[in-house]
Amino acid sequence: MHAYGVKRERFVRQFVNRFLTLEGIGVLFLDSEFRVVEVSEMICSFFGFARADIANKSAEEWFEAAGLRPYPFDRSLLEGQAFRNRVLDWKQGPFSRKLMIDGEALEDNGERTGAFILFRDVSHQMVLEEQIRRSDRLKTIGQIAAGTAHEIRNPLTAIKGFMQLLNKSLNDRGMDKEQGYVGIVLSELERVNGLVSEFLLLSKPKEIKRDWMEIGQVVQEIMPMIQNEAIMHNVTVLYYPQPGLPPILADKELLKQVFLNLGKNAIEAMGEGGTLIIREHGDPGGSDKLAAEFIDTGPGIPPDVLDKVFDPFFTTKPQGTGLGLSVCQRIVDDLGGTIEVSSDEHGTEFTVWLPCAKT
Repeated sequence: MHAYGVKRERFVRQFVNRFLTLEGIGVLFLDSEFRVVEVSEMICSFFGFARADIANKSAEEWFEAAGLRPYPFDRSLLEGQAFRNRVLDWKQGPFSRKLMIDGEALEDNGERTGAFILFRDVSHQMVLEEQIRRSDRLKTIGQIAAGTAHEIRNPLTAIKGFMQLLNKSLNDRGMDKEQGYVGIVLSELERVNGLVSEFLLLSKPKEIKRDWMEIGQVVQEIMPMIQNEAIMHNVTVLYYPQPGLPPILADKELLKQVFLNLGKNAIEAMGEGGTLIIREHGDPGGSDKLAAEFIDTGPGIPPDVLDKVFDPFFTTKPQGTGLGLSVCQRIVDDLGGTIEVSSDEHGTEFTVWLPCAKT
């Protein structure tokens, strides 16, 4: 029996030591005074602390040092108020991640001796789930869009043809005033036709021609257009390339469309003045993806509408169609990537993740 007890204790110790070194799951142990007794490597690495910086300190001290406000949990946990699947948003510099945390008190002979908290990094999982939901919505809307757009385009073509004939007849008769009216109609027809073209992209984007390329090369090719737009709005553009990144697998023309749309949106969101930051980086989580970020210093997107920005026809612009970001999301999805957004009162950040060559 004694030998069995020793063996069992050794097995439990091995399990605990292994658990403390897992990459995807972290654990934090607290004593009855809410002090950190033990912390796993995953948590230290994730928040950028050494174990010595956390151990023997109160949980509140660690929260303050890590900039975790509001606190993800409090001392009510020691009183038996357990929690499950609580979402913790963590943002440091250009990186934004999501953790799912579970907490529960520990007891010994009916006496509460402390608590443990499990941390799970679900950043990519939650992004993927949201991407799937968006794709399903876009697929349904796209099926409707295909039929509707063609039905609209057919009469538009006929109207445009007759208006051009009328314009020629008015020109022959020297009716300049009436020609001006016809010109306005033709201009508006072109605008509607452009909207229909965007509408069709929701149902079936252009043929995708994937090839390996440098993400910086794509950004640099759209920079002249971004710079011209920025000059008109008195916006400063800062571009931070990162040499040495592995190539990405994408369609250059479609990707340029996405980057150009994000850049122009950022500039327009700031109105007059401000700074647009464009930068590239790999994934600190170690996945085979690279990111291009578009960060503005505008007023930000209100929290109550942030989760709607990729919805078709949702727009905050007076003259917007609400299709630009939906098309961007569709293109990035078809390229095997994801697009994320975060925002506060200091500005908005769009991040495009794309598959890259394994290093």
